[in-house]
Amino acid sequence: MVEDIVRTLGYATLGSRLKRIGEKLQSQTQELAISLVGKDLPTPYNPVLAALDLHGPMSIGDLAKSLGQSQPGITRMIKKMKSAGLVEPRTDQTDKRVSTIELTADGSKLVEKLKKQHWPAVTLAVEDACRELHGSFLEQLSQLEQTLSELALADRHPPPPFPDWDTMRKSGESE
Repeated sequence: MVEDIVRTLGYATLGSRLKRIGEKLQSQTQELAISLVGKDLPTPYNPVLAALDLHGPMSIGDLAKSLGQSQPGITRMIKKMKSAGLVEPRTDQTDKRVSTIELTADGSKLVEKLKKQHWPAVTLAVEDACRELHGSFLEQLSQLEQTLSELALADRHPPPPFPDWDTMRKSGESE
């Protein structure tokens, strides 16, 4: 058996370990979107859609700050989302140099589906995957990797109907 160097090096490779876990979560979240919403939705779109739903139209700079991501990265993602018909730019009426990004009608319809099905299911499935974690942080990461390998998020969420997303989101803010 080949040694898992990222795991063996512990804190020295924590960034690589978190990236690996993040990629697994994103992949499984995308699979869940296909099964629940019937759309192959790139996982990174979810926070952008949620931010625009929660705050309304936002500038690229405000989106980047809100999501803790780089402005060039958000600009590239918005371009892809615009091509998919989910968002559109609007020129600010008070300052024509500034544009904001807002959901299209299709984007708003998708967000409503995500709020009813996908986002609650992902939340409940990830909660389930993390429920039994114990020990040091590195031990918990090992357990989470093992748990996600044994049973994917799509097999962890309870059947519909799901709890109300806005209530779930607000209760999660206090944790």
